[in-house]
Amino acid sequence: MLNISDQDFTRLVNFVKSNYGIDLSKKRQLITSRLSSTVSGMGYKDFTGYVDHIVSKKSGKDNEIMLNKLTTNYTYFYREKTHFDFFRDTILPYIVEKKSKNRVMSIWSAGCSSGEEPYTITMLIKEFLGSQASSWDTRILATDISHNVLSKAKAGLYEEESLRELPPEWKRRYFTPVKGSPGTYEVSKALRSNVIYRTFNLMSPIQFKLKFDVIFCRNVMIYFDQDTKEALVNRFYQASDPGAYLLIGHSESLNKERTPYEYIMPATYRKTEGVI
Repeated sequence: MLNISDQDFTRLVNFVKSNYGIDLSKKRQLITSRLSSTVSGMGYKDFTGYVDHIVSKKSGKDNEIMLNKLTTNYTYFYREKTHFDFFRDTILPYIVEKKSKNRVMSIWSAGCSSGEEPYTITMLIKEFLGSQASSWDTRILATDISHNVLSKAKAGLYEEESLRELPPEWKRRYFTPVKGSPGTYEVSKALRSNVIYRTFNLMSPIQFKLKFDVIFCRNVMIYFDQDTKEALVNRFYQASDPGAYLLIGHSESLNKERTPYEYIMPATYRKTEGVI
């Protein structure tokens, strides 16, 4: 394993923080353990040339490989079930009543990783709306900074282990076993057509056409420092409709004194109705 000098560590940390919002200031061991093979594989004898390359590129495949190695994309269907139960029992009835005239839901899966979250949301919507689903525009915006995980999400192929928390009937209804690949399942076209995947850096201005009814941003801000997190949450707030919900990871929290959102319960926040 290669060592990284103080200077190179600082340069890399500052670059990643300013461009992607990810705070690696306490992750020196992580950087060396996860990137040493990449650095050597690219022909560099130390981190200096590699950091020069990353900083000069500012984007592209090598930067994405770096981000994928330094962040964890572990997820599965129906992860953190209490959120999805609350979405089904409280948020969906609210949206259906509020949007009964135009019948358009605006939901964002921010940091969607390999697609399990937006597909789970879609299944919940379809089950809730039943025969009325076809009369609603329920398309979900799903974004991630990584082209790699978005490609996996679009492909819609998952191992059986990832489906372990789903009700058995959902597995039968929305997934098909892949022939010649035991233990692999393909997402139905009905689910795939309901999700719009886009590459998006959460450090960028949020300028989507519609205000959101719900934003899922779960287990993403664990990589951000407090200032970066608060700035992102403020952008989420401005991009949300009055009464909209923000759901974050259960290992995350917002400063109740500083966030504009109303605290509902752990990892669940809401924009006050009537606030523009």
